[in-house]
Amino acid sequence: MSTVHVVALGGSLLRPEEAADRSMWMGQFRQLVVHLEGNGRKIAFVVGGGLPAREGIELAKDTVRDPRRLDQIGIAGTRLNATVLQQVLLEIGCDVAPNVPHTVDEARQALESHHVVVMGGTVPGHTTDTVAVRLAAALHARHCIIATNVSHVYSKDPRKHEDAEALTELTLAELAEITGIGEPLEPGASAVVDPVAVQVATDSGMSLAVLDGRDLSRLDRALDGELFEGTLIKA
Repeated sequence: MSTVHVVALGGSLLRPEEAADRSMWMGQFRQLVVHLEGNGRKIAFVVGGGLPAREGIELAKDTVRDPRRLDQIGIAGTRLNATVLQQVLLEIGCDVAPNVPHTVDEARQALESHHVVVMGGTVPGHTTDTVAVRLAAALHARHCIIATNVSHVYSKDPRKHEDAEALTELTLAELAEITGIGEPLEPGASAVVDPVAVQVATDSGMSLAVLDGRDLSRLDRALDGELFEGTLIKA
C-alpha cells in the first residue's frame, strides 16, 4: 500500500516578491513531487488563497457584508492557486488528478487512481488548513504538514512580541492555548494554524507539523520522516 501524505501549502508560497524566487520555488516544487511519485508515494496538496483571495475579498468587502459570501470569494482564490500547481505538474507528466476537487471526499477518491491531487478550499468557514487536516484524517495519514511562510509555531505573535519563542515541539492542547480552538477566522484572515483545524486535529488525534515552505528542503525532510526545522505538534 502506498504511503499517503497531506500538505497544506500557504498561498503566499506561490508568490515570493522576487520573480527569480518564484521560478526557483516552482522548480523545487516540481522536483519534490517527481521524487515522491518516483518512490511510489501519494500526496495531496491543499493550497491556500494568498494574494488572489485577499485581493478578491478586499474588492468586494465594502458591498458584500455576508462573511460566507466573502469566504466564497476566498475559496475561488484557493482554487485558482490549486489550478496553477496542478497545471505545472501536468506539464511535466506527473500523475495528477485532472480536476481540482471541491470536497474532501472527491480528493480521497481521486487519490485512489492518481499519485497527486491538488485542491483548494471547500466550504465557507473552513480554511485550507482545516481541509488538509480533514483530508489527512480521511486518508488515515500519519500526520498533516502545514507549510507556510513562518519557520515555527511561536509562544506568542513574533510580530508584536520581541520575546516570542520559537517552539520545536508541543502538544495539540498547548497549540490550542496559543491559537485558540474551534473559532473560525474572519474572511481573509490568517493564523499559523487555523483554530478550526486545531479542533479537527484534536478530535481526530492527528499530529501536525508546521514549517517554512519557502525552503522546500524542509518539507522534503519532513515528508521523509527525517528531523526538520520547524514545529512538531503531537496528538
